[in-house]
Amino acid sequence: MTEKGGEDSSRSHVYSLNASDPAGELIDRTHVSDEESREISAVMQALGRLREAEQRLSDASLKYMKLNATDMRALHFLIVCGNTRTVATPGAIAAHLHISSASTTKLLDRLERGGHITRAPHPTDRRALAISVTEQTRQAAMDTVGRQQANRFYAVQRLSSSEREIVVRFLDDMAGEISLKDESWVKPE
Repeated sequence: MTEKGGEDSSRSHVYSLNASDPAGELIDRTHVSDEESREISAVMQALGRLREAEQRLSDASLKYMKLNATDMRALHFLIVCGNTRTVATPGAIAAHLHISSASTTKLLDRLERGGHITRAPHPTDRRALAISVTEQTRQAAMDTVGRQQANRFYAVQRLSSSEREIVVRFLDDMAGEISLKDESWVKPE
């Protein structure tokens, strides 16, 4: 049996409140009605299905492009830089990916060997390099994962203006709630 989104219902239950926190150790639900609990659980399950769909898409694109997740994030950054006519430098890539300059050099070497990027002198800074994605890689990314990711537009388009506002507020609020700021168990980068 499948639920909306094609997910097996037995997998979807892992995101329900009663399955993930049956004793209420994480969430105090004493003032939450059974109906509210079912509704909240439905939202959490929908988020789980979205997360799983995104992971399947990511895994398929990594396999298709024969790259790792950091490589794909770098290529996405380079595609956006190309679209906005922004000169991408190794330093900008490192900052975007939150990696060291040594890791950035290894990343760029790997992407260049694979024919995914080119390096050229920076147009205004003699000390810097300009990094660009090759047209072949750009097109492959656009025709696969890019086209699939763009389909999100249609789901958002089907919402009314007020529904979009609610979704944005909800997603921003949820991002804030799971933010790692000030968490003692998180090791600084």
